[in-house]
Amino acid sequence: MEFLLMNHPLDCPICDQGGECDLQDQSMAFGSDRGRFTEMKRSVVDKNLGPLVKTVMTRCIQCTRCVRFATEVAGVQDLGMLGRGSGEEIGTYVEKLMTSELSGNVIDICPVGALTSKPFAFKARNWELKGTETIDVTDAVGSNIRIDSRGPEVMRILPRLNEDINEEWISDKTRFCYDGLKRQRLNDPMIRDANGRFKAVSWRDALAVVAEVALQVKPEEIVGIAGKLSDAESMMALKDLLNNMGSNNVWCEGTGTGPNADLRYRYLMNSSIAGLEKADVFLLVGTQPRVEAAMVNARIRKTVRASNAKVAYIGPPTEFNYDCQHLGTGPQTLIEIAEGRHSFCSAISNAKNPAIIVGAGLFERDDKDAIFAAVEAIAKNGNVIRPDWNGFNVLLLNAAQAAALDLGLVPESSNSIESAKFLYLMGADDVNLDKVPADAFVVYQGHHGDQSVYRANVILPSAAFSEKEGTYENTEGCSQQTLPAVPTVGDARDDWKIIRALSEVAGIRLPYDTLGAIRSRMRTVAPNLLNTDEIEPAAFGPSLSPDCSQKISSTPFKAAVENFYMTDSITRASKIMAQCSAMLLKK
Repeated sequence: MEFLLMNHPLDCPICDQGGECDLQDQSMAFGSDRGRFTEMKRSVVDKNLGPLVKTVMTRCIQCTRCVRFATEVAGVQDLGMLGRGSGEEIGTYVEKLMTSELSGNVIDICPVGALTSKPFAFKARNWELKGTETIDVTDAVGSNIRIDSRGPEVMRILPRLNEDINEEWISDKTRFCYDGLKRQRLNDPMIRDANGRFKAVSWRDALAVVAEVALQVKPEEIVGIAGKLSDAESMMALKDLLNNMGSNNVWCEGTGTGPNADLRYRYLMNSSIAGLEKADVFLLVGTQPRVEAAMVNARIRKTVRASNAKVAYIGPPTEFNYDCQHLGTGPQTLIEIAEGRHSFCSAISNAKNPAIIVGAGLFERDDKDAIFAAVEAIAKNGNVIRPDWNGFNVLLLNAAQAAALDLGLVPESSNSIESAKFLYLMGADDVNLDKVPADAFVVYQGHHGDQSVYRANVILPSAAFSEKEGTYENTEGCSQQTLPAVPTVGDARDDWKIIRALSEVAGIRLPYDTLGAIRSRMRTVAPNLLNTDEIEPAAFGPSLSPDCSQKISSTPFKAAVENFYMTDSITRASKIMAQCSAMLLKK
């Protein structure tokens, strides 16, 4: 203990780690009450690791946990040990920022206050914070997190241990998007008046206007779109509301024009996230796991390190943090492998547990059925699906996708948005609204004033994921529940409560008033959504898939995520994410 504290500054009162510091705990338990060291303490220059990690390197005790994390888990050779003896210090060999998408985890790993969170610096002490165990919604992995809040404000987000999903890590987007929860928020129902300005109104007036318009429109001209952050309960309510109005055009953004929700194995990660560790050959088709689902990418890297698994990739050029063979950019390569003409075929057929991971970005393509047929041909030839191993995986992009497909949010016609007269957007911000007719009435129900608000006629404010209880199903089909950590903003309400109130005003009252009642309604549609923390595997395999007569177009696969740090309304409103985009992506 004395050697550890010899050069350690007495910064505890001004140190962010105070109260949750391993060195403090050890010193309390085993330390002496006075020091015998009389020389000058050495000091170290602070390093700049970018906008997320704050460094006070004088506090470093050279345990090298961060170096090992960067090298082994994150797969970037950014941090290292320099010097020797008492001049030993941790740093970057050349002045560079830490650009990894997992860099925030060094904050949790560091036992002292040498690496702390830059956005959280000097904001709060850990004993003032209330922790709420919940689920992350920025991607489809559903990482387990703890939201630390003080009063009405989310102060920080930390990972929870869940060996099956995110182990003990979370991505930087999950960890630092929280400041988006207090910016750009919608807090009052608003109606656009005659000269195009929004004015705040009461809930009663807003719902009356929406209901009046909805009842005047033909049923087939009513369209509902659920956003990528929607919970299962609200999507169930939205579907029930539109079905009661006689419309069947309801879908979730990101699932493409005509999603196939009948065969569950076609949109789930069937080998499960933890199960990827058993694989020895990976074929990534049109997916860039590093930006689409950083925690799944960390699993693949762990597998590659542990068992020298081979990884091959078809898609646009991208960066990987493990050895990866780039086979090609488009469907042409896929067809070659499916027909057995490619050199990689032998790798798949010789593998014990081959895994194919298909990116959900392909859902947006017109020839997706043909592509899935080709992938299933590869799976059949390579014996990828067996009773003891299912290596056919789809990596989803959004937190709402799996539950939406399980609940059957499938549009009746693929171009219904072009003839819509009443468009209900439930937090849908990435829908292309150019094709919506000019005379269509658009209702936007969401928690952030993001892209779709500019086209809306009525705004209904709803609660964000940190303020509501909701069920989310992740990419492997494991449903988990969020819990409210902070109170809602302004006059906002839960998504399903707004729809329930609207149904009453419109005279087609939905038969549930509580979360329990809406969940028993969900049980009749998709009972697996109620088995929390359990993975419900897909019952059928490709033996049932219909024959596909579609031709594959030769357009190469394109990246599904353009900017890792800004993918949804919360991250787009976040200042920290904007700094990351500017500094780390070097656009």
